[in-house]
Amino acid sequence: MTKHKIYTMSFSSVYPHYVAKAERKGRTKEEVDGIIRWQTGYSQAQLTEQLEAKTDFETFLAQAPELNPSRKLIKGVVCGVRVEDIEEPVMQEIRYMDKMIDELAKGKAMEKILRKS
Repeated sequence: MTKHKIYTMSFSSVYPHYVAKAERKGRTKEEVDGIIRWQTGYSQAQLTEQLEAKTDFETFLAQAPELNPSRKLIKGVVCGVRVEDIEEPVMQEIRYMDKMIDELAKGKAMEKILRKS
């Protein structure tokens, strides 16, 4: 079975779209970075390094220092699919990120996006 196209796309090619979506709604690049760091465990320097290296999405997630266990609390629909029902692990991680960026763009508080009590 062939891999989904997004797996081989560089993370750095998708990242500007995340930032643009957030900024159109009055949010910031720093908030986008905070979401990505929270999910993946990358430091800001490591995130910058991955972006500069043009790492593909699958490798970006596979090399993540520590995927946040609270990401499993993310529920909802992205592209017509419930993120909690996605069986393919890489696609689920991508959709978790998409869902959090969507929540940011919709004005949700960072504490709620990052599933803090």
